[in-house]
Amino acid sequence: MSQYSFKLPDLGEGIVVSEIVEWHVQVGDQVSEDQHIVDVMTDKAVVEVTAPVSGIVAKLACDAGVEIPVGSELILFDTNAAQDDTGNQANPTGNSALEPTTPVTSTTPSAASSVVSAPPAFANTTNKHILTSPSVRKRARHSGIDLSLVSGSGKFGRINNEDLERFIASGGAQMSVISSGGQGTTEIKISGLRRAIAKKMLQSKRNIPHYSYVEEVDLTALETLRAHLNKNKQEQQSKLTLLPFIIKALNKVLADFPHCNAHYNEESQILTQHSNINVGIATMTELGLLVPVVKNSQALDIWQNAAELTRVTGVTKQGRAKSDELSGSTITITSLGAIGGIVTTPIINAPETCIIGINKMQQRAVVIDGKIEIRTMMNISSSFDHRIVDGYDGALLIQALKTMLENPGAIFV
Repeated sequence: MSQYSFKLPDLGEGIVVSEIVEWHVQVGDQVSEDQHIVDVMTDKAVVEVTAPVSGIVAKLACDAGVEIPVGSELILFDTNAAQDDTGNQANPTGNSALEPTTPVTSTTPSAASSVVSAPPAFANTTNKHILTSPSVRKRARHSGIDLSLVSGSGKFGRINNEDLERFIASGGAQMSVISSGGQGTTEIKISGLRRAIAKKMLQSKRNIPHYSYVEEVDLTALETLRAHLNKNKQEQQSKLTLLPFIIKALNKVLADFPHCNAHYNEESQILTQHSNINVGIATMTELGLLVPVVKNSQALDIWQNAAELTRVTGVTKQGRAKSDELSGSTITITSLGAIGGIVTTPIINAPETCIIGINKMQQRAVVIDGKIEIRTMMNISSSFDHRIVDGYDGALLIQALKTMLENPGAIFV
């Protein structure tokens, strides 16, 4: 019998280990070349991995939720397994090909990791044997729905989105709450994107000496300009929010602060300053915080920046962003202003040296030339890597940004 051992591929970005998010095959399944077999988590995104060959799944490396090193065995295929005349796997037991194959535990651990053929019976294998699409399975997992309780209306009892909708609308059962001594608790294993976020934030906060700087900005003139541009925009142009103006203002001022549009490699102690300004936009998704990137923002006008901003954040929220769209940022903007908040102290998106935080915009009474006026005000927060950016330089950058935003005509000069 010929077997093919498929190793966990190098997914780029210096990834040395990846977490198995979800298997889409099980031991005994007939798999075709290029078929989607597993979702793998990197530091940036969930990556769909496809089969390099056709064959029968003989062994899976581990359960979902486990991290394995790049280059270790991910899945083992029998590539010359017997098939019947219709191309389906021959089934000597006489069971339907739709019925799940009983998992068989490998007795020989791999040199790279302990390998088992499939999750044990107690690891909620029920959901894995149920006929449904990856999108339905993913939604059920995030909603805490046990798919074994959902009635499928499709062929062979396949569960579709409408079936899941009906189950949720009827108040379907959620995953159980662990009860002890009359006090309910829920235990949630931190895995997937949440674990990746936790690791990255810990590394950034532990390794980077942060300092923060906050300044208030008068956006009255900018808001008047923004309203005028939106009122007179062309139909195909995206609506301008505040962020495209901040991006273009940063394009102007970062030329004088190249060490704030840079990456610092702690091991080599090399600072790489970038001529392109790739702006990361911290974006909340159902899975957690991701940072899609507006690439080469300095080469785009304000409308193009607005369109690209809308596009990359949109595909990210939909879970369709590619790895390239979630990597390569040179400076990051994080905005909680829509929620509220006067001040934030954002954590730097390593290996960057600077992050800008946008807070809520509100009308306030301000003294101008001895008179009280009502102005549209907002605080800008910022954090800097003190190893690279001195406090004086960080303050100058924010003051230059403030001047640009308070005199928005300068953004277009």
